[in-house]
Amino acid sequence: MDSRFLQSFVSVVELGSIAEAARHLDMTPATIAQRVRALEADIGSQLIVRSGRTVRPTVSGARILARARSVLRELRDLQSAASDTELPAGPLRLGAIPTGLMGIIPLILKDWVRRHPHIGIYIELGSSTALYGRVMAGELDAAILVHPTFELPKTINWHCLRHEPLVLLTPARMKVTSALATIAREPFIRYDRQVVGGKMADDYLRQLGIRPNVRVELDGIEYIAKLVAEGLGVSVLPDWAVIGAPNRELKKWPLPPPCPVRTVGVLWQRSTVRAPLVDALVDIARAHFPPQAATR
Repeated sequence: MDSRFLQSFVSVVELGSIAEAARHLDMTPATIAQRVRALEADIGSQLIVRSGRTVRPTVSGARILARARSVLRELRDLQSAASDTELPAGPLRLGAIPTGLMGIIPLILKDWVRRHPHIGIYIELGSSTALYGRVMAGELDAAILVHPTFELPKTINWHCLRHEPLVLLTPARMKVTSALATIAREPFIRYDRQVVGGKMADDYLRQLGIRPNVRVELDGIEYIAKLVAEGLGVSVLPDWAVIGAPNRELKKWPLPPPCPVRTVGVLWQRSTVRAPLVDALVDIARAHFPPQAATR
């Protein structure tokens, strides 16, 4: 059985269509369809079926999906372990929240490319919750995310990169004499309460008895910042990392204590084949984010 056929099948199921799988794998839809048919012939059962414009697994396909993913992970581990260099072979599969990709990863990648030019990095964007689940499932080697609100298992490593207190974000031209009065008075752009930072902001305002005039609620700090810069409202957000000069159309204001703090760091499993790659990544990160204490 060709592992490439398994990968094609898994991609079709995960992405919901042969066309999307073809784009993801940089192949033609005809090649993907042929691979899936070959896999079905090897197994002796139909694995996918069309449902309108999408594709879904059959009963047989759903039954083998988890095992197919497991086989692909084992093969990746086998290839990494077979490296004859100091570090396992890549690629390093790294997850990142959007602010991590914009404000943290570019600094690390510059040094990574210089030190390990032959080891590639695959980066996947997502929410902290989703990325945590993918690291735990072995689908990602590590992730740059917000520390979960629960205690981490002993099988997990954590290295802190940044402590990000909540701040009031306003258009630069707005005059603020009282941060809390501004939040209560101005139209408010709420950070999604389903994510850690958004829940922190909501809990903080509730404890102070402030009910802002919410104009819109959404996830994505960079998107919210853009709306604030356009004068559509103010927001309470974690003081996220920014590379380069700050946006002159925005201004950050401190909030009265006790102000919650979001912690961003690298999370990975201790005992995996590519854990040494993550260790190498963290060593580079320490040089760029020295004030933060790393906990393992």
